[in-house]
Amino acid sequence: MLFNKVSYRRGLVEGIILFTLGRLCALISPLVFPDWTYVAAPMFFMFLEYVVPPIWAARRMTSTRRERLSKRFVFLGPLMAAWCLGIDLVISLGLGLAVNPFGGIQQGPALLRMLQGGPNHLTPGAFALAEVKTALTLLAFYTIAVICTRLAGGGFLRFTMPAGGNRVTL
Repeated sequence: MLFNKVSYRRGLVEGIILFTLGRLCALISPLVFPDWTYVAAPMFFMFLEYVVPPIWAARRMTSTRRERLSKRFVFLGPLMAAWCLGIDLVISLGLGLAVNPFGGIQQGPALLRMLQGGPNHLTPGAFALAEVKTALTLLAFYTIAVICTRLAGGGFLRFTMPAGGNRVTL
């Protein structure tokens, strides 16, 4: 395709920008959305945060005709997950944790919540546990998505049937 010819660095940056957009939108409370969008909008933000970036980055990068899955694409998922985790930490500490997609309100920046007492107090252990969950989710999703996208784009998932003279490639 004409528009799928970007460098490794640009694909990585585009994926990180898509994650950042999804993460910033995840700060919005679902209560502001009317009717059916109460559930659809936060789910779209999660989709934009976890699914779109690795597929977008891996799909847009150029590669040689014979290259299906090289070291650079194997490390793309963990590298992108590490960058996105760093951005998630900055957003969580400075703006707030992501709101539960099935309800809830934004309670403010995690750093301020750790320093104050009361009902909105956030312990460092609870914050660390939330970030470890995010790190594991990002690492797993991004690695699997990049590998599957590259294999599907390189022709690995194609097969020929039936064996014999009139072969059909699917």
